[in-house]
Amino acid sequence: MRCLMQAKMDTAAGSRGLADGTLPKAIQHTLETLNPEAAYFGTLDGRRTAWIVFDFEDPADMPRIAEPLFGIGADVQFAPVMSPDDLQRGLSRL
Repeated sequence: MRCLMQAKMDTAAGSRGLADGTLPKAIQHTLETLNPEAAYFGTLDGRRTAWIVFDFEDPADMPRIAEPLFGIGADVQFAPVMSPDDLQRGLSRL
């Protein structure tokens, strides 16, 4: 299932992570682990934020995916999402 993960970092923890190198390592590890369809980075509510779209095969993977990000003070959320083709197929089933 296609999933959108949002990781919003605590500002102080993110700044410490930049200074000691753990922030870029955690992001790189996450990207290598997920092999995402898309990844975007910016700010949300004044905090460093990553939006990553990937194929979520097993909900039991949530801890493995999220724990490195929790280590840098991130709030992590997972949400199932659809492509335009998925939406079209879903609407045709109504």
